[in-house]
Amino acid sequence: MSSSDLGQIVSAAEKIIGFNENIEITLEANPGTFEQEKFSGFRSAGINRLSIGIQSFNQGHLENLGRIHSGDQALSAISTARKAGFENFNLDLMHGLSGQTLDEATADIQQAVDLGANHISWYQLTIEPNTVFYNRPPTLPDDDTLWEIYQTGLNQLASQGFHRYEISAFSRPGKQSVHNQNYWQFGDYIGIGAGAHGKYTHNSVVTRRAKTRQPEHYLASSRQAGGANFKDTIVDQGELPIEFLMNALRLTDGFNQALYEMRTGLPLSTLQAFLNRTQPLGLIEERNGWIKPTNKGAQFLNSMLEMV
Repeated sequence: MSSSDLGQIVSAAEKIIGFNENIEITLEANPGTFEQEKFSGFRSAGINRLSIGIQSFNQGHLENLGRIHSGDQALSAISTARKAGFENFNLDLMHGLSGQTLDEATADIQQAVDLGANHISWYQLTIEPNTVFYNRPPTLPDDDTLWEIYQTGLNQLASQGFHRYEISAFSRPGKQSVHNQNYWQFGDYIGIGAGAHGKYTHNSVVTRRAKTRQPEHYLASSRQAGGANFKDTIVDQGELPIEFLMNALRLTDGFNQALYEMRTGLPLSTLQAFLNRTQPLGLIEERNGWIKPTNKGAQFLNSMLEMV
């Protein structure tokens, strides 16, 4: 998509909904698609933050992941972004890769820090169904190595001035992702375009909206009088606690009673059974009206959510 195309989208959005002075407008980009002139145009169009899918700076690991960019292109992409005027950017990094050593994992983090990233998304490779890796699983590091990488990486990021505000998100002070924080706080968001997903709340009724996936169907429906290019699904009230917790418990600061009741329309008492199960196990901490995962709870979040 050209910078002029994106500029039209940003301009139209501003006319329709209005922008705060400090609005965050993020563009996701892959290192193999960077062009100096193009990204200068993005900056001029109003994009003020980039999220770049580096994954690793190690050429061997990039090839094993099937990434289309090289380690050199990753370095070039960040240089290009900075020359285009982007000082606020996130780098995605993965750990627990096939054959990855502790030194290689920490080298990726240090490279991202040295290149000036003020936000790093650092997450472990997981094998998902219906993927190439699921059908042909790679040999991953053993549990002891994974644990050592995880602990060492957390300490390394903290020592470099990065605050862990979500399970896999680390930022310099004041550089947390505004969009992601809204998402993790179970806020509403609009999905625009074929295959997009959104969520909106009205009178405590939470609805998820999925747009038609095929572009030609999406456009055809949009042109028809009364045509619908989406499908709405109301979230059952009984599912709201788990839907909320799946997001909010990813935040290291957790959430307070007011946020839970505002987002779900339910009293905090609907979480009491969950708290009774998790607090004695040292997974949840409740203090001054805030509910947050402990370090242990963050490490075993999926198991903890099964207790809802």
